[in-house]
Amino acid sequence: MKKDLLNISDLERNDIGVIIEKSCWLKQLLKDGQSYTPLKGKTLGMIFDKSSTRTRISFEVGMFQMGGKALYLNSRDTQIGRGEDIGDTARIMSRYLNGIMIRTYEQSLVEALAGEATIPVINGLTDLLHPCQILSDLFTISEKRGSLEGMRLAYVGDGNNVANSWIEAAAKLRFHLALACPEGYDPDGTILRKGKDEAGDMIALYRDPYEAVREANVVYTDVWASMGQEHELKERIEIFSAFQVNEDLLAVAAKDVMVMHCLPAHRGEEISAEVIDGPRSVVIDQAENRLHVQKAIMEILM
Repeated sequence: MKKDLLNISDLERNDIGVIIEKSCWLKQLLKDGQSYTPLKGKTLGMIFDKSSTRTRISFEVGMFQMGGKALYLNSRDTQIGRGEDIGDTARIMSRYLNGIMIRTYEQSLVEALAGEATIPVINGLTDLLHPCQILSDLFTISEKRGSLEGMRLAYVGDGNNVANSWIEAAAKLRFHLALACPEGYDPDGTILRKGKDEAGDMIALYRDPYEAVREANVVYTDVWASMGQEHELKERIEIFSAFQVNEDLLAVAAKDVMVMHCLPAHRGEEISAEVIDGPRSVVIDQAENRLHVQKAIMEILM
């Protein structure tokens, strides 16, 4: 039976452990210069409704390194952009390809595609969720700290797709997650309620970023205006001004705090330049690890 990666909540704790372990092994293999081509002769179709840097490069390079081929499919240049039924698209692609990665707006579209496809479907990002990013972040934290046990992670900023996937991860793995969001910019209500039902007080929402960051081992932030929200940026800068990750905020975190950002970053907005470019930042390692985790996901599914 084929498996998809649409969200983190559908994964078992052991599944996440397997992905992290495989990612570590693949990263070391590449560092040692060893060839490993388990996807030789296989093809991944990559559907993009949204622009991308890290997602496209990591999946495309990952397929190349594992002996396969990736096809870039901009929805505007395919029949999807002209209204072709998603079921027809899924069934036909299943005859041509060995896997599909899609980066789009609506989670329902990804789920509909996966429901009709007979090959694995990977959620590369939707407005609701970003599972591949969080799996990569979990690998990075495990790599840096040696373990995810006892972790206290603070997410500061907009309650967007990244925040939603962090809630799913915290509920699944049972680590402390403190979210600091301005009123009116909370994570998805259904996801937050479900996460708190499963994890109890290990997941908490604050209005004061200092309360959220207190004693945190990891402080995480993202842009204040996601793709499609650029017209709201001026208003959001005013509303989010107190939620910048800077030296003052990090002063209340744990002494060994690690700073993460999924990129692209806007220095001087959601994070200060001295923090993102400082010694506690792991954002470049975090971005690199997208490659290794994406490779692990593709090998496991395909």
